[in-house]
Amino acid sequence: MPHPYSDLPPEAFWRSGVAEVDPGALTGLYVPKVKIGPQTRIATAGSCFAQHIGRALRGAGVAVLDAEPAPLALPEAAAREFGYGLFSGRYGNIYTVRQLVQLLQDVQTGEVSEAFVWEKGGRFYDALRPGVEPLGMDSPEEVLFLRRAHLAALRRMLAEAEVFVFTLGLTEAWIDAPTGRVFQTCPGVIAGRFDPARHVFHNFTLAEMRADLEQARALLRSFRKRMRMIVTVSPVPLTATASGGHVLPATVNSKALLRVAAGEFAAAHRGVDYFPSYEMITNPAARGRFFEANQRSVTAQGVQMVMSAFLAAQGLAGTAAPGPVAPQGGAAAAEDGEDTAEDGVICEEMLLDAFGR
Repeated sequence: MPHPYSDLPPEAFWRSGVAEVDPGALTGLYVPKVKIGPQTRIATAGSCFAQHIGRALRGAGVAVLDAEPAPLALPEAAAREFGYGLFSGRYGNIYTVRQLVQLLQDVQTGEVSEAFVWEKGGRFYDALRPGVEPLGMDSPEEVLFLRRAHLAALRRMLAEAEVFVFTLGLTEAWIDAPTGRVFQTCPGVIAGRFDPARHVFHNFTLAEMRADLEQARALLRSFRKRMRMIVTVSPVPLTATASGGHVLPATVNSKALLRVAAGEFAAAHRGVDYFPSYEMITNPAARGRFFEANQRSVTAQGVQMVMSAFLAAQGLAGTAAPGPVAPQGGAAAAEDGEDTAEDGVICEEMLLDAFGR
């Protein structure tokens, strides 16, 4: 009598589905339940790897929303350095789900606080997105004015979006103990001052991230009732960990938790999809070919492979124009922070590497 494994397709078995297949041409990995087309209004957010998703979708002619377009006179490289065009809003990288939840709550209320204005060298920065104004502002009042305008622009954009694409990047974060506010970067790395009595390290658990994902979905649907989501996990390892241990198990722990959280979340909702970019890059049969020599940055070939698979599964024409992806950092700062001519990806976390002894 046949058993459940008797007539499974080749992709159900490791040998025929992975070991004997070109790692760049795996099939059957993604069958989308959240379908998008050229007219679907998309909003993007997440860690630095997520920047490639928006770029690929725009290249395929999809309607990727941009709540805060760059001034016309600003050169493209400078625009990216100042946070324009990376995502659908000028919020910089959103590394943790809690960070996303807090941003959506801020958009709902429109509230801003001078408590989250950082200073460095007489210049002032938005503590919740310090990298988008790399030169700082003249006064705290100017920072708060720009944040109010930022939140208002996001509110309009979220009311229009039909699909929200979010890439989960990190579990490690720094939290402001009195308020519970999660920072994008560790205080003191870009601006501000680190206060060990106030700034607390936290590594989010699976239960916390699952609850945060549910809350993020509810908040998104408060802006648009039937908003759908596509979630992914960044394949980029941590640049550094503040967990007290070695960065390798810290990375594996982080990515495992993020993958389970994203998978469970997608399985729980018809309007939430999971795209396996993490699996495609870290596939052991690839033998590291989709990582640069530093074993962290994703190669242009790897990004192209992931984006092409996503577009093909969605039935969209067009090709991505990606470059290498910078490594993700642990809680000590955030993802990259520097824009290079080769990749055009902005990741605050890479600044952490400068602090290694």
